[in-house]
Amino acid sequence: MTKAQAVQYFKAWILPTIIQTQEQDGKKDSGARSQEWHWFTDSLCKEGTITQSQYMRWHTPHCC
Repeated sequence: MTKAQAVQYFKAWILPTIIQTQEQDGKKDSGARSQEWHWFTDSLCKEGTITQSQYMRWHTPHCC
């Protein structure tokens, strides 16, 4: 999986839940977004979808 694919998946499947549950006031919760990105990439690494090197190099995307 490339980082672009991971970001696309994150935006489509994870970000909407964050917006619905953490940003009810309409304000971006960068902390929640960043934490979810970390958990997401950590799970990708643990399941072997991305390498440890990718996990270590991928910074939090702009959507977070």
